[in-house]
Amino acid sequence: MAENKQKKKLYQKLWNKYRLVIMNDNTFEEKASLKLSPINVFVFFGTIILTLITGMIYLIAFTPLREYIPGYAADINNQSMVMNMNLKADSLERELEARDKFILNLKNVLNGNVGNDTSSQKKDVSPLKYDTIRSLPVSKEDSQLRKQFESEGNYDLSVSDNNNKANSISSFFFFPPLKGTITNIFDPLGKHYGIDIVAPKNEAVKATLDGTVIFSSWTVETGYVIGIQHANNLVSVYKHNAQLLKKTGNNVKAGEVIAIVGDSGEQTSGPHLHFELWYNGMPIDPSQHIALK
Repeated sequence: MAENKQKKKLYQKLWNKYRLVIMNDNTFEEKASLKLSPINVFVFFGTIILTLITGMIYLIAFTPLREYIPGYAADINNQSMVMNMNLKADSLERELEARDKFILNLKNVLNGNVGNDTSSQKKDVSPLKYDTIRSLPVSKEDSQLRKQFESEGNYDLSVSDNNNKANSISSFFFFPPLKGTITNIFDPLGKHYGIDIVAPKNEAVKATLDGTVIFSSWTVETGYVIGIQHANNLVSVYKHNAQLLKKTGNNVKAGEVIAIVGDSGEQTSGPHLHFELWYNGMPIDPSQHIALK
């Protein structure tokens, strides 16, 4: 019973009316008055606080003001844009690394720095170690059959490969890059992977086949150099030029002028053209396939 009486008194206090009077301090004249109750005051100020909170949430969630709040995350569009930019940057970095490796290898080829093929050095495995056929006992009939095939020589792979290479090279119609006298022949053992052609000054150097310029620049050793990628893994290289007339990426036709004969670079003793042909990554003798005189 006591608890119920206390609750009723508290409820009555909340709804009791109070009069707020504003009066002149000198004349005690009443200027304004307002009837209030504790519950009305609580509802009034609570409504104001809720309105302010709702307005702040709206400003933060739906207006650009949120970007000025420290620690507030950017919107989804900005996050997606940043992610795409990071992916593109990674892709560009990989492409640049691959391009740098390609240019470095191409410069080594143009400068004559041909390294040994290390692919065969990765595994030091003797072929006889795992040759189970050779470990089997040889019969008389098998010996006769082997001698027959070895005597005929029809399965000599090296001869077949050389014939295929010769036939594939002979199918090209090479345009002579320059008419002149050959003063230094093709000598791969002496690391001279091309031929030197002497011609009159200011003579035009021409593309030997249709292709795309993959290198057109200056090197200390070989001066002005231009390299052209042709079909079927064939590359032609022209060194010691006085001037280059084509840039990297240009498409050229057979017989089109690409440079002027010169005497540039440290590895030269006079005006001439050093001309190289590379087929499937290996140098070949240009004089065997092109009439240069």
